[in-house]
Amino acid sequence: MDFQYTEEQQLLADSVARLVGKRYDFESRRRIVASPAGHSAEVWNEMAALGLLSLPFAERDGGFGGGAVDLIATMEAIGEGLVVEPFLSTLAPAGWLVARCGAGAQRAAILPSVIDGTMKLAFAHGERGSRYTLAQVGARATRSADGWVLAGEKAVVLHAPMADRLVISARSAGGATDAAGISLFVVDAQAPGLAMKPCRTVDGLRAADLVLDDVKLPADALLGEAGAALPAIDEAVDFATALLCAEGVGAMRDANRATLEYLKTRRQFGVPIGAFQALQHRMVDMTISAEQARSIAWLACAKVDAAARGDIDTNERHRVVSAAKVRIADACRHVGQEAIQLHGGMGMTDEMKVSHTFKRLTMIAQQFGDADHHLERFAAAG
Repeated sequence: MDFQYTEEQQLLADSVARLVGKRYDFESRRRIVASPAGHSAEVWNEMAALGLLSLPFAERDGGFGGGAVDLIATMEAIGEGLVVEPFLSTLAPAGWLVARCGAGAQRAAILPSVIDGTMKLAFAHGERGSRYTLAQVGARATRSADGWVLAGEKAVVLHAPMADRLVISARSAGGATDAAGISLFVVDAQAPGLAMKPCRTVDGLRAADLVLDDVKLPADALLGEAGAALPAIDEAVDFATALLCAEGVGAMRDANRATLEYLKTRRQFGVPIGAFQALQHRMVDMTISAEQARSIAWLACAKVDAAARGDIDTNERHRVVSAAKVRIADACRHVGQEAIQLHGGMGMTDEMKVSHTFKRLTMIAQQFGDADHHLERFAAAG
């Protein structure tokens, strides 16, 4: 396949790179991470102004009508800059689910505000003990006279503290691990009965555990058909996983660049340590890992788009996305650990960007399923 950007994609890539370069130098990022909000409203508004938030949404909803491939440049730039704004959380899985499952009125009420940057979204699905099993949902949705009532808990919902709306999964029928019976609901982040316990992840992002204490919702809070949400969740998570792989590629590129620069400037025995052949070999292996990761990230994005068009089936999408996530997870571990080791003790300090890149690479390797999970799914997709 062709790994070169089209002219439009290259222009977009250049615009995103300029934004990250201007707004997201390392010291600026540290200030943003340490701020009470945990993100920059200015950066978010500039992302919206560039049209980045419109990329995956259909033209009927005011979007660009693009797919995962059209988002690769943006995700790589986010990875290089270690951008902490809720870009992926808003667009996928949450925004993707609204776009695919929502009725016309629901899309009209939410997506234009997402596109112009005035509404942020988060996806609340994972629960304690569920690991990466998408069908394991214990939170309950019960019909009421005028709508629904949600009860239960959600664990480590990424970017929930800054979200205006949450897309929450809950079981309206069946047992805790049944594939059927899962429903989706759009919930205001300030809804009565919804409590958040905010926390920070190891890589500096904001998250929260949610407690749903009989949260009352109107009937039109339901996204799509009651009890039939799992296939859409599965597809949305694969879309998000492919984009996460592209973010990992950007972070690896930055780690490699920083490590190479360090090898050129750090001197021992009167010469740069990059003159030692053993370290050159390790640097080459890091570069190979990153390039292999880039190739399979592109393939995963292309296959996700092909599945959305109906060109391939679900098993093929599962197989390629899982293969990509396994390769990305291995490459994140390899590049991240080698970058720290080649920097020596300096690499572990908070003042060096590479230590933050290592943390983000470690989390990317786990998010949406670690290597073991995706090896099992790859084998099952056969």
